[in-house]
Amino acid sequence: MLIRIVKLHFQQDKIDDFLAFFDTIKYRVNDFEGCRGMKLLRDVNEPSIVMTYSMWNTPEDLERYRTSETFGEIWPSIKPWFAEKPEAWSVETYFDGFAHKD
Repeated sequence: MLIRIVKLHFQQDKIDDFLAFFDTIKYRVNDFEGCRGMKLLRDVNEPSIVMTYSMWNTPEDLERYRTSETFGEIWPSIKPWFAEKPEAWSVETYFDGFAHKD
């Protein structure tokens, strides 16, 4: 399993536009083949910064999403609203203390 974290810093006057747009597309990403689920996280100190946290079965599934028509529609819509260049990480779980709590 692969975890993808993407940090998006929006212009302050565009974050509400992004959140409204996100609500229209969130299930298209979440239900994309190979995606095990996605969260949108919002910085508590800087509300114009959000992060997507998604889990993918394989790196190939993530790449198929990144080259998909869905991504090709979403990214150009939000890109003009960025205040800074997005940052992204593909990571694997080394330790999961949440699983221990269940």
